[in-house]
Amino acid sequence: MTEAGPAIETRGLTRLFGAVRAVDGLDLRVERGEMFSLVGPDGAGKTTAIRMLCGILKPSAGSAAVLGYDLSRETEAVKSRIGYLSQRFSLYGDLTVDENIEFFAEIHGVRDFRARREELLEFTRLAPFRGRLTERLSGGMRQKLALACTLIHKPSLLLLDEPTTGVDPVSRREFWKILSSLLKTGMTILMTTPYLDEAERSSRVGLMSEGKLRAAGTPRDIQGLMKGKILEIVSSDVRKAFHALRPLKGPNEVQMFGDRLNVIVGDAAREAPALAAALKRQGVEVLDWQEVPPSLENVFIMLTQSPSTEVRHDQVGTS
Repeated sequence: MTEAGPAIETRGLTRLFGAVRAVDGLDLRVERGEMFSLVGPDGAGKTTAIRMLCGILKPSAGSAAVLGYDLSRETEAVKSRIGYLSQRFSLYGDLTVDENIEFFAEIHGVRDFRARREELLEFTRLAPFRGRLTERLSGGMRQKLALACTLIHKPSLLLLDEPTTGVDPVSRREFWKILSSLLKTGMTILMTTPYLDEAERSSRVGLMSEGKLRAAGTPRDIQGLMKGKILEIVSSDVRKAFHALRPLKGPNEVQMFGDRLNVIVGDAAREAPALAAALKRQGVEVLDWQEVPPSLENVFIMLTQSPSTEVRHDQVGTS
């Protein structure tokens, strides 16, 4: 074990469930002190990957080093140095906030936990609710308590599996403020999320689908993978416009976002009039159009709709 090197490094990490490749040849590198987000839809393999990194699931193939420890040979050393917040983190509803933190302190062998508990209660703003039963907390407060329990033993690496799913927007913002504060202490954070807007706050992002890492790099790096220009179209009937444009040979791709379309084209200024004319023939009026910069969501859709287009992390800049 060494303090040098990345916090996480995997090579060909794979997990099979029968014939299903839940994680397929994952090559992942997370640097110490950074926040890395794995993004993808349900079934992408994010949770399986993070459970392997925690030592909960054994890989079917490949290797992983976590905080310099070989995950297959030094699993207990890894577990003692990480904090893991699962999707289904089980707090005890019939225990108070104080009692839950004490319980998890005992699990992690933290004997003199009281000063640390006070620090965490202030940090998460749960001190006024320390005597309240957990079952009577709001969803956002329960998630902050779960994080406090995860941090009781001062882990070097925090693994979060979709920590803000189902949490109200105000609580999500508060949770992110807490994570930003943790980063300032030098902690490394690997989180999974289905929210691309959350991923944009991370140092680096990995896009996963069907068990594969499609791309990884800074948000700007990944946006730079976009092939073509993004033409945003606002029309009188977005669904009709979507179905009218999809069969055309001109656009490389048509993506629908709420009340507008993103059309991937080679030259926005040159192709926009032709697209407007095609829509007009279908009885759809173009109300407005403009070229916009690509978003992570644009790139993710492009990569997942073209599975053969796979960009590994060593092909994307990491600055």
